[in-house]
Amino acid sequence: MFMRRRPLARPVVRPAGAPLLRGALVGGAAYAAGRSAARNARREQDQEQAIADLQYQQQAQQPPPQAAPAQPPPPPQAPAAPPPGGQADAGGLTEQLARLGALAQEGLLTPEEFAAAKAKLLGN
Repeated sequence: MFMRRRPLARPVVRPAGAPLLRGALVGGAAYAAGRSAARNARREQDQEQAIADLQYQQQAQQPPPQAAPAQPPPPPQAPAAPPPGGQADAGGLTEQLARLGALAQEGLLTPEEFAAAKAKLLGN
């Protein structure tokens, strides 16, 4: 005949609050993940808005194209001296400052490094 053996260890009895604790742990982790995703989405949306603003500013600075000049063009003038700091145009300076700001927001530059690089760009 076949005899059954009794288990050597006692069965594990879970406390009554275990499902609640597990639910709280899972819910807390899901909340943290959702909050992180929302923060990243908001940061990305802010960056896209900043890019759109810069593009709008650059388009506003460009003169509208003319169909046909009514008067003959003026004679060419000597090129103006570049502004201090070695920047040839304000658009390049704006782009460089925007890149520096983005690096500082991402934490790749310390506030001191950002201030030093900005002062160098502005010629201070």
